[in-house]
Amino acid sequence: MAVLGAVVLFGCVERELTITSEPAGALVVLSDIEVGRTPVTVPFTWYGDYDIILRLDGYETLDTSAEINMPFYEIPPLDLLVAIAPWTHRDQRYLHYELEPLELPDDEELLEDARQMREETLTPVR
Repeated sequence: MAVLGAVVLFGCVERELTITSEPAGALVVLSDIEVGRTPVTVPFTWYGDYDIILRLDGYETLDTSAEINMPFYEIPPLDLLVAIAPWTHRDQRYLHYELEPLELPDDEELLEDARQMREETLTPVR
């Protein structure tokens, strides 16, 4: 009984998600929680969809999502076997994103957009 108890105490699954970007240093917001700058490794507890936002000065903000699929050994009853195994199992996932440089509009485009917005706001609503 003591051996069985010791085995149960030692087994577990550690889940980690590593997010990288090109260029590195982008601020990462993972499902509405700021987790750091790329490259960043964070623990995760559930499988499924994650909302991901990457922000870096001089680059377009990337707003995307990623689905982290459940591995076969997390399906019952296999999950029980992994949980009582005498070792720690690591589930490491990696996501990499390429950020696009920010393209600012030229002065003429900016003025045209401003004229158009002015027209829209001054037009009476019927």
